[in-house]
Amino acid sequence: MRQRKIGLVGAGNIGGTLAHMIALENWGAVAVVDIAEGVAQGKALDLSQAGSLSGYDSPIRAGNDYSLLEGADAIVVTAGVPRKPGMSRDDLVEVNTKITKQVGENIKKHAPDAFVVMVTNPLDAMVWVMQHVSGLPPHKVVGMAGVLDSARFCHFLSEALGVSHQDIQTMVMGGHGDTMVPLVRYTTVSGVPLPQCISEGMITEKQVDAIIERTRKGGAEIVALLGSGSAFYAPAVSALSMVKSYLFDEKRLLPCAAWLQGDYGIKDIYAGVPVIIGKEGVEKIVSLELNEQEKKQFDQSVTAVKDITAAAKKILAGL
Repeated sequence: MRQRKIGLVGAGNIGGTLAHMIALENWGAVAVVDIAEGVAQGKALDLSQAGSLSGYDSPIRAGNDYSLLEGADAIVVTAGVPRKPGMSRDDLVEVNTKITKQVGENIKKHAPDAFVVMVTNPLDAMVWVMQHVSGLPPHKVVGMAGVLDSARFCHFLSEALGVSHQDIQTMVMGGHGDTMVPLVRYTTVSGVPLPQCISEGMITEKQVDAIIERTRKGGAEIVALLGSGSAFYAPAVSALSMVKSYLFDEKRLLPCAAWLQGDYGIKDIYAGVPVIIGKEGVEKIVSLELNEQEKKQFDQSVTAVKDITAAAKKILAGL
């Protein structure tokens, strides 16, 4: 039986964490590509030397040549300039459009059948650039956004409610940025709707509003605390859950940046919505019934996504 192959483009903190986690799961061969000389190779050697102690035999290959991605089943792209304190995701669009173009061209050449998960910011725009340049079908190119944002929302609610993370189900839609839309009505605590938790005094509406705002600023909060670099543990786990659902046909319902063709009244744009990921990639976009306020917030978020995507399109056209 052919061994699975997972490609990672970018050997920074997220890429290195992903390589370690995939190796621990023994899912197959790992190929790590990074343009920085020695970074991918050093991390791959370090991880390989940990194999006998950690109980994994996954071959980990690394280098600067994109040919390492040849025949990859799934690829996670984290390559790009990370945010620095005070920098918005939008500030990254020009430099990361150029990087994503190069990555997309090489995926088209070496792994045209791969399922691609984008992590590079500004996320929603970079997913569009990747799909456009690589020529992969839209259902095989998605963005890791809502999974991470929902995990952050879940954590903050868990702390405030004093309950286990495992009992909270959340959903965050829209763009991966300050306009994202955490859905209170679709959030439950072991099946109990969050609005009911509010009415029963388990948490106040003011607390929930503060948590929503903190969720929207979740990435910036970590950037400010670290001083240099950005979040990587939660983003890595989030991307891995998407890859796993694809590789093992789990049919997970996950909020991801997906290509919309009339869904939610939106057309020809990538934005965060709940989707089912299986062996075919994005197999279904799930349409939630949004109330007037939720739809207004979602439309505003999509407008922000359109603006940054338009900027990326203009940059790409000039390259």
